[in-house]
Amino acid sequence: MSKRTITVIPGDGIGPSIIDSALKILDKAGCDFEYEFADAGLAALEKQGELLPQRTLELIEKNRITLKGPLTTPVGEGFTSINVTLRKKFGLYANVRPVLSFKGTQARYENIDIITVRENTEGMYSGHGQKVSEDGLTAEATSIVTRQGAEQIATFAYELARKENRKKVTIVHKANIMKSTSGLFLKVAREVSLRYPDIKTEEMIVDATCMKLVMNPENFDVIVTTNLFGDILSDLCAGLVGGLGMAPGANIGRDAAIFEAVHGSAPDIAGKNLANPTSVILASIQMLEYLGMADKAALIRKAVSAVIEEGDRTTRDLGGTHGTTDFTQAVLDRL
Repeated sequence: MSKRTITVIPGDGIGPSIIDSALKILDKAGCDFEYEFADAGLAALEKQGELLPQRTLELIEKNRITLKGPLTTPVGEGFTSINVTLRKKFGLYANVRPVLSFKGTQARYENIDIITVRENTEGMYSGHGQKVSEDGLTAEATSIVTRQGAEQIATFAYELARKENRKKVTIVHKANIMKSTSGLFLKVAREVSLRYPDIKTEEMIVDATCMKLVMNPENFDVIVTTNLFGDILSDLCAGLVGGLGMAPGANIGRDAAIFEAVHGSAPDIAGKNLANPTSVILASIQMLEYLGMADKAALIRKAVSAVIEEGDRTTRDLGGTHGTTDFTQAVLDRL
């Protein structure tokens, strides 16, 4: 039986070190992958003169499964977001951001278990109609929501809820004000919900959702929403479990998926062996679950959970004094 080949994009800043951590853990757990490495972001710009080289796109296309570190898109220089480009090019319409409480973190809450399912290609991130008037006094951007896009993401959320034995899906919107775009999203999501009578459905305006997530996060299970709202809410949810260092992300399409650390490249600590690799390790667990390797995923999750709970060689953001390599070794020891 041939080995599964994974495209690996180490990324920028702390990316290479945390990706190295995740790969060592995957290997130790017996996942038996082959890796093909590709550049993107500032690392690619410096080496090859472009943020997203053709070879990288070809490897993503070929292998269909990618594990990615954080990428840096230069700000204010006319560059298009690399992440947005990848999502559009490969039809990665669903952004899945689970957050789960781990004992031993610095989080203010316990027993959090929420999945945010975010539409990944439409809405305010469509990139349509962005312009600034010649006098610099007026700026415009167009939000586009389609019936197909809304139905696709709502169906994904309900199917995920059913697969994960979840009890409730919360449809988050702003249809009271944005009656066209958010209104269509809500209308279509309601229609989809009728196909899943076994799953409770609630509707919630996005600002109220933010308040209730802070006050009573235990009341949430699966959230489905549009692109911009999902971006904001998933970061809020990460804050409930200790920050972006504890939050993985998956970008999933019909026949391709990219799994990633959702935090930034943290250039201020790059090369200093300080970064917490948990986010990308958890993203690799998502990848294993996607590939039907639930036993390996559970093995790694158990090891990471034990390290954090026991405070064994944890990084500073987890209350420890150790670095990336020590944390990684602590997980490897348990595997």
